[in-house]
Amino acid sequence: MLDTESMALIDLLLSELGSSRPELKDQLKEVEEEHGRSGKPVFNIIENYGLFKRAELLDLIASSQGTYVWTDYDQTDIPREIINKVDYDTARTYKVIPLGVDESGVLHLAMRNSLDFQTVESLQFILNTTIQPVVVDMDVLETQMNKYYPEKTDNVHDILEILKDSAEEEVADDKDLESMANEAPVVKFVDVVMQQAIRDKASDIHFEPFENEFRIRYRVDGALYEMPQPPKSLAIPLISRVKIISGLNISERRRPQDGRIELKVNGKPIDMRVSCLPTSYGESVVLRVLDRSVVNLDLDALGMEPTLLAKLREIIHLPNGILLVTGPTGSGKTTTLYSALREINVVSDKLLTAEDPVEYDIEGIIQVPINDAVGMTFGKALRAFLRQDPDRILVGEIRDFETAQIAIEAALTGHFVFSTLHTNDAASTVTRLVDMGVEPFLICSSLSGILAQRLIRRVCSECKTSYVPTDQDLKRLRIDRSEIGDHLFYYGKGCSTCHGTGYKGRKAICELLVVNQEIRDLIFAGAPHTEIREKAREHGMRTVREDGLQAIYNGETTVDEVVRYT
Repeated sequence: MLDTESMALIDLLLSELGSSRPELKDQLKEVEEEHGRSGKPVFNIIENYGLFKRAELLDLIASSQGTYVWTDYDQTDIPREIINKVDYDTARTYKVIPLGVDESGVLHLAMRNSLDFQTVESLQFILNTTIQPVVVDMDVLETQMNKYYPEKTDNVHDILEILKDSAEEEVADDKDLESMANEAPVVKFVDVVMQQAIRDKASDIHFEPFENEFRIRYRVDGALYEMPQPPKSLAIPLISRVKIISGLNISERRRPQDGRIELKVNGKPIDMRVSCLPTSYGESVVLRVLDRSVVNLDLDALGMEPTLLAKLREIIHLPNGILLVTGPTGSGKTTTLYSALREINVVSDKLLTAEDPVEYDIEGIIQVPINDAVGMTFGKALRAFLRQDPDRILVGEIRDFETAQIAIEAALTGHFVFSTLHTNDAASTVTRLVDMGVEPFLICSSLSGILAQRLIRRVCSECKTSYVPTDQDLKRLRIDRSEIGDHLFYYGKGCSTCHGTGYKGRKAICELLVVNQEIRDLIFAGAPHTEIREKAREHGMRTVREDGLQAIYNGETTVDEVVRYT
């Protein structure tokens, strides 16, 4: 069922452009069906299907209403006396921001839902003034809303003081435990921990019980930061609260459990994957934060070296073959593969993915979650895929011989396969496949490329400071001073922008092994990975370490980061 805004948008497109684009009626029917299946906003589906660009839609909506699009949001700040014309609750409820009052006394209001005349009438009644709706990009509205009407949040320290009062209570049984886990201070503390981690763009939240303490840490840009510690006696109630909201059994503390939490923070949907692991001193719980607004699924945004990126684009557009992305957990493999899929996602090709779990939805791609408990393994999913007439396939991970064999079979029968593998570098991936039992002649005839990558932290641009590298720096990097020329090195002093860490954001450092005829001959002959790597370097491959050194020379990262990850 379409909401008022969505119906108004579709009616507007048909009335304005239906006669000049007769195919639009059927296309918008497909958009409605996708909205019914996924519940995603019609505006986003229209854009993702490539029917209209976002700017075109915004301009069309504005012209139909005799208004304009708010675009100069980053040039001037809205005065506080204008912001005060709309109270906090009204602004947050209706998703509106006052921009100013014109000469005739009309209040110009940037609105989430400018096509809904009933909302406009309601706001005119609430604010007791005439309104001029102004069209605004949803992402811009969300950002500016947080700027002018920041969400009211509780302080972790204040809630901890309240929690300490109940820290000494004894937990007699599971019924008492559930009751305690649902008490207001416990509920509020867990909520605030999750909200703070999300605001700081954390990728993971760790609840860790030890013998004499209970630690809560979260990971930002690959590094862990500690939150204020709750009393050790609250470890079980707090962890039980996390288990309750993720649908897990609080009575079961002897076996690992996996769950999921869905919530909204600042109007954005956030997905969390929950993993519970029994330890000597209680359960260790890790929440993997999947915030789609943080991840930019664009190959150009990954920070890859231009020549490498051009070669990668050549590979992903091949009609058949296999591209393997390798690296440790948390090295950005999934993001790279999603970005590649999004780039080649066209109407003329059918794309299928098997993932454990499905992390981000992409319009137009059929995504299948892996579930070992019911027998839906990567191997079974891949076999089923071959009967679905796909052009391109993504397999979340090649874990065993069966999955590797079917992936190769798919590549040899006219499909392109994307997947991941856990290896240290690109060349050793071949050795790993052979160890799994795959014949070298099958590897060399199906493999198109191997991308090995790591994620390193970027130096904060606000407190970035240059210095002349010391002999100790060069020794750690195993290079001579003659190799660095006149390059300066950089580090971050620490500021409010980077919370005193000296780092803000991350970039990928990579090596791309393109499987050409000479590499195929070496694989077929069973050559060691060191020989394959040297041959690839002869053909222009830059290793992860060399890519890291270039990032240092470019002032993007530090010696510590490159040494740590390479």
